[in-house]
Amino acid sequence: MSKKRVLFLCTGNSCRSQMAEGLVNFYWSEQWMAYSAGTAPAGYVHPLAIQAMSELGIDISQQHSKEVSAYQKVRFDLVITVCDDAAENCPLWLGRGKVVHIGFPDPAGATGDEAAQLAVFRDVRDQIRSQIGQFLAGRSPSRTVNQNFTQP
Repeated sequence: MSKKRVLFLCTGNSCRSQMAEGLVNFYWSEQWMAYSAGTAPAGYVHPLAIQAMSELGIDISQQHSKEVSAYQKVRFDLVITVCDDAAENCPLWLGRGKVVHIGFPDPAGATGDEAAQLAVFRDVRDQIRSQIGQFLAGRSPSRTVNQNFTQP
């Protein structure tokens, strides 16, 4: 059985999509191979995203921020936008695959001291794990919008 491919899209590809990629490749790697990209890549993976993921034993420190165009010729079974901006710009996705939006708050916008910011990253990480896990298992998460932007 070959693995299905899923691409996670967000704007900066520094937090949510990076965490989603790491979570899927860690927890659901028998069925899925995950990738991530951004519509306007930040150029780095946020240090607090790396720290929040390492608490689960998942190392995303070697991942890097990528432009969505890097994957336009790759066939995906599923493309999941994880931020509202990427969902709005999804017609930029010219590849193949079912496009679904499962939005999460941007942890990079968290305020307060580092402990308070890390708590937000943990919360978003846990939301991603729960919602994406439910979706990949065939159960609809609470905030999903299905869209199809496939090309012949």
